[in-house]
Amino acid sequence: MFNSNHLKANHEATKIRFFEETLINGLHIIFHQDNTNPLVSISVLYHVGTKNEFPGKSGFAHFFEHLMFEGSKNIKKGDFFKYIASNGGKNNAYTNHDETCYYEILPSDRLPLALWLESERMLHAKIDEESINIQREVVKEEKKMQIENQPYAKAISEIIPSLLFKKHPYKYPIIGFEKDLNTATKKDYKKFYETYYVPNNATLVVTGDFEMNEARNLVHRYFSSIPKGKIDFNMKKIEEEPIKKEIFFTYVDKNTKVPGVFLSYRLPKMTDEDTYVLKIIDHVLSSGESSRIMKNVINKKQLASYAGSFLDSMEDYGIFIIYGLINPKITLDQLTKVIDEEIENLKKKGITQYELNKQKNFFEKKFLFDNYSMSGIASNLSHYFLYYKNTNLINTDIEKYRKISVEDIKIVANKYLNKNCRVRLYNVPIS
Repeated sequence: MFNSNHLKANHEATKIRFFEETLINGLHIIFHQDNTNPLVSISVLYHVGTKNEFPGKSGFAHFFEHLMFEGSKNIKKGDFFKYIASNGGKNNAYTNHDETCYYEILPSDRLPLALWLESERMLHAKIDEESINIQREVVKEEKKMQIENQPYAKAISEIIPSLLFKKHPYKYPIIGFEKDLNTATKKDYKKFYETYYVPNNATLVVTGDFEMNEARNLVHRYFSSIPKGKIDFNMKKIEEEPIKKEIFFTYVDKNTKVPGVFLSYRLPKMTDEDTYVLKIIDHVLSSGESSRIMKNVINKKQLASYAGSFLDSMEDYGIFIIYGLINPKITLDQLTKVIDEEIENLKKKGITQYELNKQKNFFEKKFLFDNYSMSGIASNLSHYFLYYKNTNLINTDIEKYRKISVEDIKIVANKYLNKNCRVRLYNVPIS
């Protein structure tokens, strides 16, 4: 039986302490000092992703994730990686629908190097024809490998979002469309850089082994003179009309040999209280051998060779996909019917207290585990500041899960997991 007392005591002992400040140019900085290991982790999160793109200009945020390693006014092409590797560190970046993040982990005496590199990226990035052309080909190749030649990838990243969202830029794939990549100009990219790669649209996090006054002085030295961006970033949310009738779509996938069904639901934004409940529902349905879909659809009824669900919670909306790939001699309609029975069963009967306790236990452990590494702490600090405007949720967010009741599961499942407000996509091979 679940007992959170030990975990609560453990959590108190591992409370994350941090200091935050905002420079006059709007750059928000969060410091978390931990002198256990002689390492520092530095991340700069820019509040720009697919959400900030327009028709004909898709894939810009992801393209910049590549372009920002090309060099700057004071860093030669390709030297970003060389600086990090030759100083015993590692670095990388990622893009999603709402953000682009760059990060480094280095020996602690190399903190000035990391801050200099990130200040160069923010102020002096090299956006020239040669760099653009190189990265355009790199991104096209990435698109071929990850989307064009992978089964189910196009359905999940392009088709389903375009059916769930009619107006919101979440309908675009993160990697963008090839035609937009081909037509984007240097002027377009420079405008994007000057708009979004500015201090008042960024959060800098420094975690690890440093001396506070020294780290603050270094940050001020490298970043305080960078000019503030010119636009107001309080974007108005683009509201979607509710889906009132199931949208059915068949996608013929040249890479697929096994047909699959994907049931997709539009959810509320990540900060909505219901999102916490939906994360538990996602786990009850498909996480582990004892989950509903694994136990009943795959093992007991043997209608699917593979099935599950995944929840992508974003700043303005979320997407929840429940999917299954059929076994031989089973039709997609048969598999859909059985998955729907599992969803309806969840809505009518809910879950047991034992199931709920098991999930709370999982999220409690995950919460603690995510705060064990410097990179995990850095990611959580910037995440809670950016989206919730409350950095201290890094210590208290687990309370939201602790308060969830069995009744909440039923209420939220009935609110969102309805046939008339979803997309049902059949992903089929070429016949």
